[in-house]
Amino acid sequence: MRLSTKSRYGLRALFDMAYNNDDQPVQVQDISRRQQISPRYLEQIFQNLKRAGILNSKRGPQGGYSLARTPDRISVLEIIKATEQDVLMVECVGEGKKSKRHKSNCPFEGQCVTQTVWKEASDLLDGLFGSMSLATLCERAAAMGVQKEQDQRMMYYI
Repeated sequence: MRLSTKSRYGLRALFDMAYNNDDQPVQVQDISRRQQISPRYLEQIFQNLKRAGILNSKRGPQGGYSLARTPDRISVLEIIKATEQDVLMVECVGEGKKSKRHKSNCPFEGQCVTQTVWKEASDLLDGLFGSMSLATLCERAAAMGVQKEQDQRMMYYI
């Protein structure tokens, strides 16, 4: 399985939101700066995450994006599924569904022993990604000593 930049950047951006912003809406520009991701690309990714019910958005001067649920209720698997077309190790383990990229099913469906290997590996990955939440990533970041950035909107200088 090879994940696209949408999944990788989406996960990084949502981790950034969970780690650096305590339930406050965050501007795309702030995430873009911290994670070094194009703001235009982030906006595209965030549209998928909004449709999946992972993000909320609010317009206006105090607006921005916020997590739709607490970080412990958003799994890595959910983020990957919201940003990828297919989350399969190989096309032939799509549980009989036709792939979005390939119009035909595997001609060895139900007769291929290697298909069981790929299915088992996919299930293990789904289990791993499903068991990790944004809160898990925040705990790991804190243990690694990753510095949090204070919300710049609340800073006053005299």
